[in-house]
Amino acid sequence: MLNKEQDIFNVLFEAVSEGVVVVDDQQNIVSVNTSVEKMFGYEKGELVKKKLDILIPKNYHAGHGAHFDGFMKNKEKRQMGNGRDLYGARKNGDIFPLEAGLNPFEIYGKTFVMALVIDISVRKQQEEEIYKLNEELEKKVSERTKELSKTVNELKVVNLELDEENHKRIEAENQIKAALKKEKELNELKTKFLSLVSHEFKTPLSGILTSTMLLGKYKLSEQQEKRDKHLQTITNKVHYLNNILNDFLSVEKLETGKINYKFHTFKLSKVVDEVIYNANMLLKEGQRINYPEDIDEISLTQDEKTVELALSNLVNNAIKYSPENTEISINITQDKKETTINIKDNGIGIPKADQKNIFNRYFRAENALLTQGTGIGLNIIKSHLENLGGTITFESEENVGSTFTMKIINKAI
Repeated sequence: MLNKEQDIFNVLFEAVSEGVVVVDDQQNIVSVNTSVEKMFGYEKGELVKKKLDILIPKNYHAGHGAHFDGFMKNKEKRQMGNGRDLYGARKNGDIFPLEAGLNPFEIYGKTFVMALVIDISVRKQQEEEIYKLNEELEKKVSERTKELSKTVNELKVVNLELDEENHKRIEAENQIKAALKKEKELNELKTKFLSLVSHEFKTPLSGILTSTMLLGKYKLSEQQEKRDKHLQTITNKVHYLNNILNDFLSVEKLETGKINYKFHTFKLSKVVDEVIYNANMLLKEGQRINYPEDIDEISLTQDEKTVELALSNLVNNAIKYSPENTEISINITQDKKETTINIKDNGIGIPKADQKNIFNRYFRAENALLTQGTGIGLNIIKSHLENLGGTITFESEENVGSTFTMKIINKAI
């Protein structure tokens, strides 16, 4: 693989906690993330260029080739091991149970397979514990049923004990079922996410490559306008990719609690001016941003970068999901307790069925699937605002527009 492709994979893979393995059509490992290396006991970079068989127990090698060839022939993403258990082989020879979801994709005409690998040793252990618990409970039920014939009083006591134990067993089973369901949903979500992000990187990279190739053909002075056009395309695409990477870094920092907020007092008009200046470069034909009134004297004691990030994301979304010749309005009010910022657009709106999930990470509304985006921005804003004691809400109607409202606490230093 090319270095730039490996760099892309590395950024994407390290953003997830599960193991990710990418192989080519010859079953050569071309990229793995840190989780896989730790899971299988290998040092950094040790697995690259090795055959996939190195991660598979030897007694499964004989049939694995045929399974892989059949998968490559159909090229359909699926879950491995339906109806049977799967196992991995660590470097030290240990065998452990796992689950793996397969997702084929192509880059520059070459086929690869991406596997999302999860160590399910803990789950297997829990299932065994539940099985043993059921056996023990059934044994106790059998023993105590024999004692029921002795006296009516003993019958009442034993019934109470059985009711309590059965309740515990049912509760334990329900908890495990809920955990398994949640784990399955999470696996499906992350597999869908990796496919989405692969597409989000591939499209702008192709645009950058095309513009770079065309630039070399415009060598005359009178062709400067065409050169400028392609340079602008490259700049926009790089800016878009940089924003995606920044979103991934924000997600990682929020999950690990590595966010250090820096509070100081600043003029809110400074942030608004910066956001609108950058947003003007994204406006479609005939779009216009209405500047908020009477904000020159509004000051805010908060983390300035977080406030700017939140406002920029909402304004850019309003531009992206609104048609040409529409207005985006910003309204700001402040009292002693909090500052309220409203961003209103006349765009495509959010379908009612999707509104309950709009702040979930990686979620995208049904009517926005064909528009570039990763579904991370609103989740990041909500997490930041909640960390700072604020809130974000919205009202929306499909094909009419949306209004997002941020309430930011006025902190005292």
